[in-house]
Amino acid sequence: MLTHIDKKGRPRMVDVSSKKDTDRIAVAKAFLLMKPRTLELIKSGGTAKGDVLNVAKLAGIGAAKYTPHLIPLCHTLIIEL
Repeated sequence: MLTHIDKKGRPRMVDVSSKKDTDRIAVAKAFLLMKPRTLELIKSGGTAKGDVLNVAKLAGIGAAKYTPHLIPLCHTLIIEL
């Protein structure tokens, strides 16, 4: 849900001056569909390209760091691992 949209559905300017910090938590979920053999290769580290889970993790972090450039009106995300 975007919070910087007016009643007519248009983006609006927001006050970006200093404010108190607020805690918010976002949870991302996904559903993966793969062949059992693929899962076994990932679990055993036997893929030809190496550690695919670490590559996916780094790609996710990279995407999160660039959210202000990818999503209009989105603030920078702070990532805690």
